[in-house]
Amino acid sequence: MAIRRVVLAKPRGFCAGVVRAIDIVERALALFPPPIYVFHEIVHNHHIVERLRQRGVVFVDRIAEVPEGATCIFSAHGVSPRVRAEAAERKLRVIDATCPLVTKVHLEAVRFAREGYTIVLIGHSGHEEVEGTMGEAPMHLVSSLADVERLPVENPERIVYLTQTTLSVDDTAHIVEALRRRFPHLEAPPKEDICYATQNRQNAVKTLAREVDLILVIGSQNSSNSQRLREVAQAAGVPAYVINDETEIKREWLDAATTVGVTAGASAPEELVARVIAYLRALGAETIEEMPAEEENVHFALPPEIVRPESPLAENARVLT
Repeated sequence: MAIRRVVLAKPRGFCAGVVRAIDIVERALALFPPPIYVFHEIVHNHHIVERLRQRGVVFVDRIAEVPEGATCIFSAHGVSPRVRAEAAERKLRVIDATCPLVTKVHLEAVRFAREGYTIVLIGHSGHEEVEGTMGEAPMHLVSSLADVERLPVENPERIVYLTQTTLSVDDTAHIVEALRRRFPHLEAPPKEDICYATQNRQNAVKTLAREVDLILVIGSQNSSNSQRLREVAQAAGVPAYVINDETEIKREWLDAATTVGVTAGASAPEELVARVIAYLRALGAETIEEMPAEEENVHFALPPEIVRPESPLAENARVLT
């Protein structure tokens, strides 16, 4: 069979938190002499990270790797208080690119811990966002229904759940249901923790899956939200694959497809979508369509030290240059 039609999911690609994080690094490069250090990958996208690395950004996984007094940006995934303390000890010039929606979860954890709640965090072990959130207060991590069944809880009368922002909406709902069955007094965060972009992109994939034979998710393998898009498509009965770009598409995936769906994780740039479309056109795709959807109009403010010329960071930059 030959590909005849490509349908693009909408919304797809960059979310407001990713745009903000990349903008912070770009502005830091303009303000300060290299190297600029970033604690963890600024966002989980291979192309973005490599492009910034070529411009003098150094990505590190330990604060001890950053020279004393250097400029260090915290990634969009957030960090724990311990990391902040280590940065202060090394007198680092810190710029915080944590997504405001991740910061919201951190503040909820601090508040609920202060009020004496047992906190259950729904998330994936080892993910940077989860590590940062769990550093804010004592809490239990659950990643599956099995984790819920063996969860020890000190005070089942006063218990609340929080979530990683990039989870599968459906899988999280199942875990919350299981928690409620075990702990009838379970409370929810005041506002949904799974971010708007995660929900919107998963809903778009559910719609897309009704029209296509195969879905290509543009994103890096370590991108949680990209992997969740793949899982949503597969749950709808459509084969789906996460790819960094068109070079990772395997021809055998396309053998049984006449209509291919394309989406992109929240940290994947639109230029990669264009490259995948060009590749599919070269294979015979004649029609390129985009799903109808409302535009996302979410914007997050930059940290003041990046936007104010009179800020201490900008003043230091003038001295250093």
